Amino acid sequence: MSESIEDARPDDPAEMPADDAIAADDESEPDPAPEPEPEPTQDSEPADSREAVLLLGSGELSRELALAFQRLGAAVVAVDRYYAPAHRVADRSAVIQMNDADELAALIERENPQYVVSESGVIAADALIEVAERGDTEVLPTPRAIRISQDREGLRRLASDELGLPTVPFWFAGSVEELTAVAGHAGYPLLVKPVVGELREGQSVLLRADDVEPAWERAVTAGRVPHNRVLAESVVEVDHQITLLAIRTTGPAGPNVQFCEPIGHRHAGGDVLESWQPQHLPPTALDAAKSIAARIVNSLGGRGVFGVELLVAGDDVYFSDVRVRPHDSGLVTLRSQRLSEFELHARAILGLDVDTIMISPAAAEVTYSGGDTEAGDGVKPNVKAVLAEALATSESDVRLFGGPDESDSRRRLGVAMATAPDVIVARDRARRVGAALRKLW
Repeated sequence: MSESIEDARPDDPAEMPADDAIAADDESEPDPAPEPEPEPTQDSEPADSREAVLLLGSGELSRELALAFQRLGAAVVAVDRYYAPAHRVADRSAVIQMNDADELAALIERENPQYVVSESGVIAADALIEVAERGDTEVLPTPRAIRISQDREGLRRLASDELGLPTVPFWFAGSVEELTAVAGHAGYPLLVKPVVGELREGQSVLLRADDVEPAWERAVTAGRVPHNRVLAESVVEVDHQITLLAIRTTGPAGPNVQFCEPIGHRHAGGDVLESWQPQHLPPTALDAAKSIAARIVNSLGGRGVFGVELLVAGDDVYFSDVRVRPHDSGLVTLRSQRLSEFELHARAILGLDVDTIMISPAAAEVTYSGGDTEAGDGVKPNVKAVLAEALATSESDVRLFGGPDESDSRRRLGVAMATAPDVIVARDRARRVGAALRKLW
């Protein structure tokens, strides 16, 4: 047990060492009384004067974001409903139910951070509205953006009805019977999604009438937020599915939106997400994509990275969804850009300059739990040998995710990355790295 200097010093002069005692006897005058300590004032600096950022959601992506904030001198408070990856690197942490408004409000009042940052799709948005109205804490990107991003119906109404953004034909249904009627009107195939939860979580493609009821059950039971409505979309032939990262900042000249190079992506079998940057688009389509992204991002407001999901068919571009935080398709920016999506998000939130410079074409493969990614023979692979094989590919890199993320049933296991002079070679390299890496699971 450590002890203070005062605890170590003997109180009885008789117990003092001889040299100390002689020195004390030779002193002709006693030491002057110590000056009293100044009383603390309200202007005194706290023990930790760093700006505090409270992250609501502490999965693997939040871990990268926490490190980005800390490198810029901020203190990070990581929050989630379980002991999550970002807790391991944060300055402080908390485990709460983030969709419990009272519990969330109490935590924010206790921590009193400068910034509250949404990194989850399950947050009590009403509590954040009250926090923002008090004016001493910024909620980012904005409480309204957080609330709308958690409601696919509200987001689609905003995009289509209020902003007039082009979308594929869509409908909402509140029962199996309503979904059956929508399918009869719209025809097949039809894409069905829950109105809440992560993108692609609980979604199905209807090919026939018998698919309606299973698709309904899959959608309304997805995620951790009770709901009884679904979004149905016509399936259209597209050339590309892209994520356009839009970084919104504010300054003396007002808000500004910058764009990264388009990121192409596709899902392979549901358990692997492949993404690459840049995705070449015709000039007309690229201009349309930036216009759509700027309009939805400026409507949501605030600061940070927004991942705008778009469908591209020739020169036509359709709005699909938007995330108000970094996400999986943007992991490729860890290697493709000077500043990753996490560094861009942290800089924008802290009010610092950003740039979207791409330094190399790159590709990434994210592997998720489920399907054939789980080892079935019980034999533990040699991690070092697997990594050696994966990293033998030129210009390659990996990230291994050791713990659960925001979903207990489906979580990220790892990401394989590679750069190259062109995106075709980068994709081939990332596939080879990913194939080797998946031997771990």
